[in-house]
Amino acid sequence: MNLAIKQESLFLPYRQGQLHLRHIAPKLATHNHPPILMLHGAMSNGKVFYSDKGKGLACFLAKAGFDVYVLDSAGRGLSEPPISRDFNLGQSDVIKEQLPLAQAFILKRHPLEQKVHWCAHSWGGVLMASCIVRFEHIQQSVLSLLTFGTKRTIKVQNWRKWLMVDLVWNRLAPACAKKTGFLNAQKLKMGMDNETRASLSNTIDWVRGDWIDTDDGFDYRQAAVDVNWPKTWFIAAKKDRVLGNPSDVQDMLAECGLNEAKYTLLAKRNGYLDDYDHASMLTAPHAIDDHFVQIRQWYLAHDLG
Repeated sequence: MNLAIKQESLFLPYRQGQLHLRHIAPKLATHNHPPILMLHGAMSNGKVFYSDKGKGLACFLAKAGFDVYVLDSAGRGLSEPPISRDFNLGQSDVIKEQLPLAQAFILKRHPLEQKVHWCAHSWGGVLMASCIVRFEHIQQSVLSLLTFGTKRTIKVQNWRKWLMVDLVWNRLAPACAKKTGFLNAQKLKMGMDNETRASLSNTIDWVRGDWIDTDDGFDYRQAAVDVNWPKTWFIAAKKDRVLGNPSDVQDMLAECGLNEAKYTLLAKRNGYLDDYDHASMLTAPHAIDDHFVQIRQWYLAHDLG
């Protein structure tokens, strides 16, 4: 199945601005599938999942008949206003406000559906998992959770980790953000999009510390023990040596108590076309003939439509 697709930008009023949701769907719907919500990671935006020319996982799944919604968290991508010196929303705002807002919006647009598939890259998976842990109504309305290179802590030790995390992220990035009022990751060629000082600080705290909300002290790790988790699949990549190291991905599975979750390592030795890394697991052209096919089948197998 390779249906023609359509794309449109939707905007949700949020605070003094608006959140951008990219809606990607088949032009002619042939089946009623539960919709999919996707969230990017740090220093990124929704474009990691799609392109205007129809590339990416979101477009691939739309061609298979799914309605896909890709969220740009506040200030990123096409969400407005863009991150600036005076824009300082943190990750708690994504967890407690932006994800629930997007979820409610999608369910309203699909009145015949009661649940939504959730999908995330990197740190977006931590934010989605945190939202699921925190809110019972979210637990009841999320059909599945699929993540790529998602970890909460980085325990792996190698020279890349020392350079990318200990030096650049933990020391140089906060210094740059203090000077300009936000981390201008695009200008510094550190990532696809910028980060607020609050998000940067929150991320640093969680990566090397406890899973506790920096705003109100909510203990996500303790609460995760009693969560009725949806069907969950964590995907890691062999050459993802730092930002989603397979050992750190597995640590998050254990921390969430996801003993029954599916785990996949994208590596040639496991029958995949490539030893993927943190970005290429979503962006490599040959992914559409590789694990994307398995992802499509996984969604179809868990289809309530």
